[in-house]
Amino acid sequence: MSITPAKIAIQDVYFTYGDGAEALRDISLDIYEKEIFVLFGPSRSGKTTLLRLLNRLSDLFEDATVRGTILFDGQDIFDYRVNVAGLRRRISMVFAVPTPLPGSIRDNLTYGLRMAGIRNERVLRERVERSLQQAALWNEVKDRLDKSAFALSGGQQQRLCLARSLALEPDVIVLDNPTSGLDPLSTESVEESLQDLKQRYTIIIVPHSVQQGSRIADRAAFLLDGELIEVGKATQIFVEPQDQRTEDYITGRFG
Repeated sequence: MSITPAKIAIQDVYFTYGDGAEALRDISLDIYEKEIFVLFGPSRSGKTTLLRLLNRLSDLFEDATVRGTILFDGQDIFDYRVNVAGLRRRISMVFAVPTPLPGSIRDNLTYGLRMAGIRNERVLRERVERSLQQAALWNEVKDRLDKSAFALSGGQQQRLCLARSLALEPDVIVLDNPTSGLDPLSTESVEESLQDLKQRYTIIIVPHSVQQGSRIADRAAFLLDGELIEVGKATQIFVEPQDQRTEDYITGRFG
């Protein structure tokens, strides 16, 4: 029986901030192509730090130390030959707090494409429409694409940032609590979109809640105090976790 290679293989990873605080300890897990992989756990468990490592946004932390290996399609992302800008286009991150660029909705979506050398107006129009549809925003903004992105509501800005990421057609989409500012209807729309998007992309997400994680995950990992406690299929980890700490967190005994 053939073994599916991991899209991202995290091997024996440690991460320490410049002040000596150890955020991750001995993390090893595989993330596969075209799945929704959920990272969950209480605050300060290392979830966002691990997300930032995946496209080397961790480089921005002065004097931080990384040990271990992260392979993306078999290549070590910390290899000196890796083009970091290219890596970040292929592993695109959407943050918990939306960060629209100055300018119009259309400008937000085409800026990265133009920086990547895409000038064909037909291609740009197609990418704008498709990414907005994928982010469940097209119907709300299709008649005002040239209006300021800052005129959008907080929830719309969050979906715009997701669309901006999708416009670049990355391999992997990394989402840090992307529905925290959304109303229930918008949250449902985004969750439905994620199920469609996984047909094309690998998705790694820190969910808004355990309940959201259980709804959308194919597989999931529970982190606690910088350690990987448990990883498995969603149907197992959210229903019959193997570790008592995972069960205690899922059932609300702490966190």
